[in-house]
Amino acid sequence: MSAFKAYDIRGIYGKDINEDLAYRIGYFLPQLLEADHIVVGRDIRLSSPSLHDALVRGVVDSGNDVWDLGLATTPMVYFATVFLNAKASVQITASHNPKEYNGFKISRQGALPVGGDSGLKDLEKMTTEGIIAATGKKGEVKNYSYVRDEYIKFLRPFAEGLETLNISIDCSSGMSSLIIKELLGEKRHYINDTFDGNFPSHEPNPLEEENCHQIEAETVKNGSDCGVIYDGDADRVMFIDEKGAFIQPDYITAVIGKYYASKGITGNALQDIRTSRSTTEYLEKIGFRVTTWKVGHAFAKLKIREINGVFGGELAGHYYFRDFFCCDSGIFASLLVLSVVKKLKEEGKTLSSLIKEIVRYENSGEINFRLEDKDGAISALYERFVISDKPITVMDFDGYRIEFDSWWFNVRKSNTEPYLRIVAEAETKELLDEKLGEIKEIIGKFN
Repeated sequence: MSAFKAYDIRGIYGKDINEDLAYRIGYFLPQLLEADHIVVGRDIRLSSPSLHDALVRGVVDSGNDVWDLGLATTPMVYFATVFLNAKASVQITASHNPKEYNGFKISRQGALPVGGDSGLKDLEKMTTEGIIAATGKKGEVKNYSYVRDEYIKFLRPFAEGLETLNISIDCSSGMSSLIIKELLGEKRHYINDTFDGNFPSHEPNPLEEENCHQIEAETVKNGSDCGVIYDGDADRVMFIDEKGAFIQPDYITAVIGKYYASKGITGNALQDIRTSRSTTEYLEKIGFRVTTWKVGHAFAKLKIREINGVFGGELAGHYYFRDFFCCDSGIFASLLVLSVVKKLKEEGKTLSSLIKEIVRYENSGEINFRLEDKDGAISALYERFVISDKPITVMDFDGYRIEFDSWWFNVRKSNTEPYLRIVAEAETKELLDEKLGEIKEIIGKFN
């Protein structure tokens, strides 16, 4: 399977990803993006230093310059791309994947994503078929590590006034440790806040329930107002309420809407096709016009620009902001959510009480099915629920979201993993269980 995906380049180091590929990406990327320099950052995975060195050699050998950030969160690379008015950037990371993975997230000028349909397919062809030729003049490597301080300076105003909060924070042994303590201070309850590419406590994916048990327990033990857990490269974040309960990330999209509405800012908001009706209805109630779109940062960043959205959110814990160049940032999102928690605390309320106010439906969360014949299963579900029944809405731009008055479901193929993914929601648990049972029975025929 190719390491070139819909959103980025990613795979197992030594199998799908190696130094030769990194070198070739570095060599051909300036040509693809018509750039005479490339901003480069990296995470703390064990393979990242050697992949970094190979990619840098490729850029330099192509006759172009490297603006080297050194260690960086992925959103810090987005920030640097805009702050430096750079033509292109690469973050070496596999984000939330297990330690044996690595990869490359590529952006063009303005921190616009380079995805499968916006350059990655062309880059794959260049790295496979292109010829490496010696250039007369090599490029230079320039140290741009000072951008970290500029990024912190950019974020600091959003962190003001949070001193009264009792917060537990899980850095997942990853990149959030690079800057979070300078924003929120040392007097917080931090865990897994030392860089370690082995990710010894848990994998850096907070969407998996078992990876959140530690921060859930810490939040309760410390009597915290809120728990926060970042993924490996800090582009995603998830939250634990004061009772130690994990909050489904699409509900946090509604919380972010509350932050902006409290500032008198409304307008367009973006959600992905898996998002709960609870979130949609809450956002509409407080003054937002909600657009539903495809899953994935390469799609969301373009759509939020198109609709001039104030912000957007995804079930996977990515949150996008007009205030942050329409890019996603776990730390930026967490500062806004913590601001809401602070205001709730001042009013004698809790985060769990706000979530209870937002959530009005029974939701399955995302359920994964490993299938060989994913297309057959999708067709069978379409036949059963669209051709046979009469849905009120059918969205068909990322799998299908099939909506009825009292329930809906989304079925889609993962863009990065060999799974068929289902999300379902209904007005009652009995109805949800009934419909999920029917969906699972149909999918089961394709195992």
